[in-house]
This record gives sequence, C-alpha cells and structure tokens, in this order.
Amino acid sequence: MNVEQVMRLAPVIPVLVIEDVAHAIPIAEALVAGGLLALEVTLRTDCAFDAIRAMSQVEGAVVGAGTVLNPHDLDKAIHAGARFIVSPGLTKPLGKAAIASDIAFLPGTANAGDIMRGLDLGLTHFKFFPAATSGGIPALKALIGPLGHARFCPTGGITQDSAPDWLAIEQVLCVGGSWLVPKGVPDPAAITARAKAAAAL
Repeated sequence: MNVEQVMRLAPVIPVLVIEDVAHAIPIAEALVAGGLLALEVTLRTDCAFDAIRAMSQVEGAVVGAGTVLNPHDLDKAIHAGARFIVSPGLTKPLGKAAIASDIAFLPGTANAGDIMRGLDLGLTHFKFFPAATSGGIPALKALIGPLGHARFCPTGGITQDSAPDWLAIEQVLCVGGSWLVPKGVPDPAAITARAKAAAAL
C-alpha cells in the first residue's frame, strides 16, 4: 500500500498514544468499527512497538508508526509490523532510509524548505505539522501556491469541528487527529461514535 492509498482510507488518521498495551486491541477494534482504518501509533511510550504488533492483528486495521525520528526507529517500526511511517520532521538520513525500505512514508513539514527537501528526495506526500501553530489554513494555502503538486495530511491542533475546513482544500487528502482517543482507560463505544463522526467528514 503506497502513501496515497493510506491517506485515502479515511478522512482522519487517528494519532494514538498507547500507554497500556492491553488497550491496543480494543482501541483498534473501536476505530475500525467506526470506519477509520489507518491508525498511527506514536512512538512516545515504552509499549508502542508492542501496541503496533497487537493492533496489526485487528481485521481491517492498517497500522503505522508515528513520531519516527531516525532510521533506527524506522527499522524497529517495520519489524513490529508497521505498514506506514509518519515523522514529525524530515531529515535526509530518515528520508533515504524510508525510501529504501519502500514503506509508505509521511514526513512532517512546516515550511517551503521542508517540502522542497522532500521533493528533492522524490517524496510528494507530506504531513503539515504542527498545523495549527504553523500558521494554520492560511499558511498551508500559501505553501500550496508554489507547491500545489504536493499532497498533505495536516496534523496538530485539529479537531472534529475544524477538520472540515482543512479537508475542503483540494491538496489535503486527510487530517491527523488525537481527539478520537482521549487519555485514560478507553471507552470503546465512545471511540466508535467519534470515529463514525470523523469518517463521515
């Protein structure tokens, strides 16, 4: 599955911080039941790789790794079963390693220089991050002016209410959202309800 196919699975990619691996499968099942198939597990907790392994068992789930910072993280994520990779920024070592691995890769960018460096590597799909504090929709639209052949997944500060405005931009294929699964013990019914609302955007 290439990066555009991942981005088009649903209008929202849940950005997940899994604190307890026992929560991984119930969260994945609840999100998939609500129509969100691409699940980004951030590498911010000790159990993140185990969560990727567990969630990958859920039918329909396309599980990726977020907060990938370097080629070492990349290798560990792929070994854990990640089918796509998301990074907060773009470095040449990570970009080259991701391309060589042939995995779907969504690198973080916040300005024209970031996007141009990605284009130089042959990349065309980017995370716009942190979206809300990097100038929001006006900033992204300004970047699209000269760089309109690129495609984006804005992430950071986006909500259910603001997501439609981002998704209305032609070059935005999806958004990343952390609002779908709040911290604490997961409530699968509530997660599925939020996922259904997000999938309907």
